[in-house]
Amino acid sequence: MRVFVTGATGFVGSAVVQELLRAGHQVLGLARSDASAQALTDVGADVHRGSIEDLHSLTSGAAQADGVIHTAFIHDFSTFLENCEKDRLAIGALGAALKGTKKPLIVTSGTALVNTGRLATENDLPDPQGQNPRVASDLAVAKLAEEGVRVSLVRLPPSVHGAGDHGFVPLIIATAREKGESAYPGDGKNLWPGVNRFDAARLFVLALEKGAQNAIYHANSEEGVPFRDIATLIGKHLNLPVVSKDGQDLAAHFGWFTHFASLNNPTSSQFTRDILGWKPVHPDLLTDLDTAGYFE
Repeated sequence: MRVFVTGATGFVGSAVVQELLRAGHQVLGLARSDASAQALTDVGADVHRGSIEDLHSLTSGAAQADGVIHTAFIHDFSTFLENCEKDRLAIGALGAALKGTKKPLIVTSGTALVNTGRLATENDLPDPQGQNPRVASDLAVAKLAEEGVRVSLVRLPPSVHGAGDHGFVPLIIATAREKGESAYPGDGKNLWPGVNRFDAARLFVLALEKGAQNAIYHANSEEGVPFRDIATLIGKHLNLPVVSKDGQDLAAHFGWFTHFASLNNPTSSQFTRDILGWKPVHPDLLTDLDTAGYFE
């Protein structure tokens, strides 16, 4: 297949591109800069110039492909609401180009949207009236499915980890360095599911090849790692005290990240494994935290 990939040079998207090429597919990667274009050329992908804010570039890229994997998202939490709206529009533009073609569209979401406190499954749906504006992406996918687009969701866990990670775990490490202590909320038993980025990439490719319509897949290799274990390992590497915090003290330590640090998001991926034959083989979160260069 010729596959159009958004976010093709990002942490997850670049792994998806590698996995697609390894599986024998052709890749058309979205690039908004010369550096991104060169990175795609270097790995053997074709380049499509544009951005997720340029809807015409999305529709024209999708129209040239046999399928689309949408991993791009603007990870600036100071404009999170605006970025969620941009993602909704981007999903709509990609879907419009594929309507009536039966070509698959795979869209990225998050397990945190089904943060039920119990073991979440692929059958759980986010509350459309919930407080997390990221639900707009899921609603956009549901709308496309109703219109007959062959669209599916891959939900990523809070930690997609591995060498080169610049997501939540590096932020927790940076906060510990800044504050002089490694903190966890309450008893620290709140659970974070995780996945190595190359295991996640394999799942995106399997979802594309399966071509299911209106399917939901969970890309987590672990159902949940206690946040206290993450904080403890960070404290060990940084030689800092590991402390519990609640209320205002927790908010003072983590700031805007307090909500994410407090997530209790145990998540199952059993259905995904059964239906796609997905078998994660890369290191788990704590192993990657210990060995993948997070403290260099």
